[in-house]
Formats: sequence, structure tokens, C-alpha cells
Amino acid sequence: MYYVNKEQIERRLSAIPDIEEGLRTAADSWDQGLLLGLVQERSLHLAIEVVTDVCSYLIDGFIMRDASSYEDIVQITYEENVFDDSIYQVLIQLVKLRKPLVQDYCDWDRRSIHPLTGVLPDILNRFAASIRSYLEQEWVPER
Repeated sequence: MYYVNKEQIERRLSAIPDIEEGLRTAADSWDQGLLLGLVQERSLHLAIEVVTDVCSYLIDGFIMRDASSYEDIVQITYEENVFDDSIYQVLIQLVKLRKPLVQDYCDWDRRSIHPLTGVLPDILNRFAASIRSYLEQEWVPER
């Protein structure tokens, strides 16, 4: 019997509207200023955490193969048909930003808009819909 922590998955997915707002604000109002650069940076970071947390819950709950990296977390869930290729292509680029955002933050360019900032809001919403659809199809409630 699988134990899928749907409550924790949903808590993380519920952060997407705030992340989306941060990304849209940064993209729509970009002025190369520090404040929007920090909004963008934090929004990208939170997007990474939501994606990897949710995918990790699925990997653990459905007993998928063990992941060896953040990229692997996304790849495993993609290979299990949790989301489609167009989502995967963007998410794999996104998780590659984790090291620069978390470890190399002193070198992060806060004055330039990142190419993912404009496309991520739609992708994150599609990701959330895919996760919910996958759970609806695959999850069997405990008896």
C-alpha cells in the first residue's frame, strides 16, 4: 500500500499563486532595479523548492526509483508520466538554477531578467494541474 502525503503536496502547490505573482510582477515591471531583482530571485528559488518537494513526495509515496540530484527528481517524475515534455523541459532548466541561487548567490545577476521568469507562471500552473491529475488517476485511498 502506498502512502502519498497529499496534504503536504497540496500545501506546496498552494504556494504557486504567490510565486506566479512574484514572477509576473518582475517580468511585467522590469526596470533593472534591485527590488524586482530580489523578487525574481526569491520567486525562482521558491519555484524550485515547490517543484522538487512535490516531486519528492511523489517519488517517496509511489516508491519510484531513488533520485541522485535535483535534476534526477524532475527526470524520474517525468519518466513516470506525471507531466509532459514541455513542462519537463522548463523544469529541468529551473532546477539547474538551484546551485547558483542558493550557493553562488553573491554572483547572481540581480539586474537582469532571467529567461525563465516570463514562462514559469504558466508552466507552474500546468505542473500543478498535472500533479493533481496524476494523483487522481494513480492514488488509491487507504482502507
